[in-house]
Amino acid sequence: MVLIREDVDISAIEETMQTVKCLGRVRVRGRIFNTQLNQYLVLCECKEVVKGEIVPFEVFPIDGGSPWSVIIADAASQASTQVDMSGTQPASDRHAEDLRTLFPEDKAAAKSTEAILRAVSDLLDKTSKSSSEHGSYRRLQTFSGLLPTPAGEEQFDHWLGQARLMVEECDCSHKKKRRRLMESLRGPALDIVKAVRASDPDVSPEDCLEALEHAFGTAESGEELYFAFRLLQQQPGEKLSDFLRRLEQSLNRVVQRDGLPFGCADRARLDQLLRGLITSDLMLVNLRLRERRANPPTFLQLLKEIRTEEEYEASRKKITPVVQSGNVRQNAEVKQTEIQNLKSEIKELKALVAAVVSKPAHNPSVGSEKIPLKYSMQ
Repeated sequence: MVLIREDVDISAIEETMQTVKCLGRVRVRGRIFNTQLNQYLVLCECKEVVKGEIVPFEVFPIDGGSPWSVIIADAASQASTQVDMSGTQPASDRHAEDLRTLFPEDKAAAKSTEAILRAVSDLLDKTSKSSSEHGSYRRLQTFSGLLPTPAGEEQFDHWLGQARLMVEECDCSHKKKRRRLMESLRGPALDIVKAVRASDPDVSPEDCLEALEHAFGTAESGEELYFAFRLLQQQPGEKLSDFLRRLEQSLNRVVQRDGLPFGCADRARLDQLLRGLITSDLMLVNLRLRERRANPPTFLQLLKEIRTEEEYEASRKKITPVVQSGNVRQNAEVKQTEIQNLKSEIKELKALVAAVVSKPAHNPSVGSEKIPLKYSMQ
């Protein structure tokens, strides 16, 4: 069973599932939309014998996008059925009564695709309700520690930030937090946590993250990170808001490594912003950032003010070319009028000269003919 958030063609589903080699040839037998989960439940038939322990929890579509959750039914052991989706728990924690609704003993009901899909939908509804009562959480992305980073995995810095947020915000025991960390780890990263747990069975999730940071994170000290933070400068063409975000990422690493007290972060952020920028002098004047060093704003407040000023400048630049183009068009029209006047005057002058040259020499009126004053030689 595959859980898909969007309506996808059957051919695309089959091609994506066939990328999992252990499934062999895959055919879609039916699908139904679950309104409560807001997902499509797609029932697939595999040519090979499915073994739950080697089938991945998620499959990434070949066209890109968010991963699809996979539900595996192992006929040998109903308890090994696994459901991997946001807000649900492993099926090993469920009662056998719920699993019987997924696999009815009646052969006639088992042959009905609609009945199977509705049974799975009812089961997922029950499990989502039970999991919400115990505190649902979003599953962490996979991290293995391999280089280069495999497709579908997060880089260590991004994964570490998500893991720390889960450990700090999730309202559950240390044991459950540690289990959730280990569920997201693969390969060398999982070996590190296993070694730490072997030395201390009651190791905290914070210590697990610290061990992973020592193994896969940067080896620089807090002072070295602070020195690198003070050398950051705005790149050519980089917006001030983007430069501020880059400063914040570096500053967070400095604070985490005790390279700078947390209470000094706002002052250090503003000082380096003023020190490292190479453009946007007018924006500094409008925001009065130099005058606010004694009482520096927070990151969110500063980001909001800069984004507002950038949007104002962008809208002003859209209006300026329109005014300039109008002035250019007006100047062009004036020049064209002057050129036409000059051409008419030159034509009139040529006609007058031709008339004077063509008259006979004995004609006394030639000498007495006067040239208009505006064409006389200076």
